[in-house]
Amino acid sequence: MKIIDDRRALHRIPELDRNLPQTLDYLRQSLEELNCRVFSPMEGALCAYFDFGCPQTIAFRSDADALPIQERTGLDFASAHPGRMHACGHDGHMAIALELARRLSTKKSLPHNVLIVFQPAEETTGGARDLCQTGVFADCRVQAIFGLHLWPGLPEGVIASRKEELMARSCEVKVDVFGRSAHIARAEEGLDALYAGVQFYSRAMEMEAAMPSQVFRLLKFGKFESGRVCNALSAHTHMEGSLRAFQDEVFFGMRRELLSIAQAVEAETGCTVQVDMNDGYPAVMNPADLYDRVRRAADFLELSKPAMTTEDFSWYQRSLPGMFFFLGLGDTPALHADNFNFNESILTKGADFFEVLAEKFQ
Repeated sequence: MKIIDDRRALHRIPELDRNLPQTLDYLRQSLEELNCRVFSPMEGALCAYFDFGCPQTIAFRSDADALPIQERTGLDFASAHPGRMHACGHDGHMAIALELARRLSTKKSLPHNVLIVFQPAEETTGGARDLCQTGVFADCRVQAIFGLHLWPGLPEGVIASRKEELMARSCEVKVDVFGRSAHIARAEEGLDALYAGVQFYSRAMEMEAAMPSQVFRLLKFGKFESGRVCNALSAHTHMEGSLRAFQDEVFFGMRRELLSIAQAVEAETGCTVQVDMNDGYPAVMNPADLYDRVRRAADFLELSKPAMTTEDFSWYQRSLPGMFFFLGLGDTPALHADNFNFNESILTKGADFFEVLAEKFQ
């Protein structure tokens, strides 16, 4: 089956960030055989435009980059690039998009033109934002964009989504507490960075737990390091964690509260508390009106709650109407695992779903 051949060929040649020469060569050669215009709006990206003579266009997006992971699947078509692997399913996303392109190439008419976008740097710097800034969507008169992600744990072959909150906004949180070491027998001469770090951590967790239960959010720390020996006060504590939410007012409100906690701990302990938080990607929010229009065109499972993971598809949704979906893989290894693999037959379900949208979305 061609869609499986595509997935395996692309799986063998994983590339990182925006440096995707072999991947783009494969995509370009496949697309240039079809009845479409193939062009590159920016470094690492490739587009295929199917012109059906309509005033408006809809778009479908696939990410194309891989991860810096050494593959350990043992597959016959395992990565030929040491230290790189398609461990997040982007090879499958590209195979679905290529299959959609082949099907579109055989059609005589559709209610709109179609733009297929292959995007770099989803795993790193957010290539979606840069693509939006090229003007390609305005040039092609794109009215809506759709994307999907292979999803472990969801029943195999099931397409699923939900209205509004689907994937979280996130940022990394790094905290450094600077005190002054002293022998514990003369503790009054020091400033205990371990104690101050524990105070910051405890208050941050209390702040998150006190929020209303209906507000989707998450604040957790996975790394806490402090001190060097058992009989001296710690001079430095370092913490790393992640903050995730959906509404911007919740997200930025929690960020402000973390800075307020840091100031309070400084005042009480005499230590210096520095909090660094990056911007991250916005939340993936499926607009209610677009969701309803898609519901009338295609069938999919309604999810009861959102995922707390992130996706740069959200940048498209900041520029034009967009809706994102999950394609279930069943019981598979987790995304980003070095043994990630899946039943390739489910890829046709993704192509079928996108084809229905291409034909029936109004």
